Amino acid sequence: MKPGKVKIGSRFIGEDEPVYIIAEIGINHNGSLDLAKRLIDGAVSAGCDAVKFQKRTPEICVPKDQWEIIRETPWGRITYIEYRHKVEFGFEEYLEIDSYCKDKNIDWFASPWDVNSVDFLEKFKPIIYKVPSASVTDLPLLERIKTTGRPILLSTGMSTIEEVETAVKLLDIENLMIAQATSNYPCSLEELNLNVILNYKARFPGIPIGYSGHETGLAPTLAAIALGASFVERHITLDRAMWGTDQAASVEIDGMRRLVKDIRDIEKAMGDGIKKVYPGEHKNIEKLRKVKTNITV
Repeated sequence: MKPGKVKIGSRFIGEDEPVYIIAEIGINHNGSLDLAKRLIDGAVSAGCDAVKFQKRTPEICVPKDQWEIIRETPWGRITYIEYRHKVEFGFEEYLEIDSYCKDKNIDWFASPWDVNSVDFLEKFKPIIYKVPSASVTDLPLLERIKTTGRPILLSTGMSTIEEVETAVKLLDIENLMIAQATSNYPCSLEELNLNVILNYKARFPGIPIGYSGHETGLAPTLAAIALGASFVERHITLDRAMWGTDQAASVEIDGMRRLVKDIRDIEKAMGDGIKKVYPGEHKNIEKLRKVKTNITV
């Protein structure tokens, strides 16, 4: 393993590597496999490296006192526990997703919200697991994910630095990536705190640091790249006005295309930090300084 890098599938993430761009589908598919495929297609057309889903066992993740609460949903007025089952994909759906992503040559993985969901996802040999921000303090879940030996992306929304450090100490730091995140959907600019990326890079040397954004717009995510994020994750949707809790904090397909293009442009523009005179400047040296140049680079 290269120092300061984590291998994901066939490539590395970390210093001097291309930014790894994740399109978070989450539950924006609203329980529809067809919609999930359309979102995968959108991520592929935008040039994303991966799509990510969420996997829960509703009876574990939903507090029992909320099971019978009635909600307005696309399926009518149903209980909250029924709704949670409606938006969960089972084995057959994930088998189809696995095959579809392989055909489209895009990575896929998921964030398990409970131990049973890790057991479920292990059937598909995922390239990485994401620890959702809500689970940073769920140490039994972190222990179970660690036992898989797979790379881990730790999202750190709604967490203190002490909670983050506890999680990092428990996990395998040689196989770990950490994302700055703020768990508000959509998140105000004042709460994004992008400079935490720099804090993390100093505090956790050798661990790839990235950004999971829930803001509206693209500028903060681009700023995260300029601050040195090795990977970024943004929710993807077909329409921000669609039904669902995460849609408003998501990026539509055209916006994702712009985001990916701008990230790749920033990568080219950052350079190596070594001051030099470029060939394109030679003619202007001769014109504006009125001297002949034989500068080589």
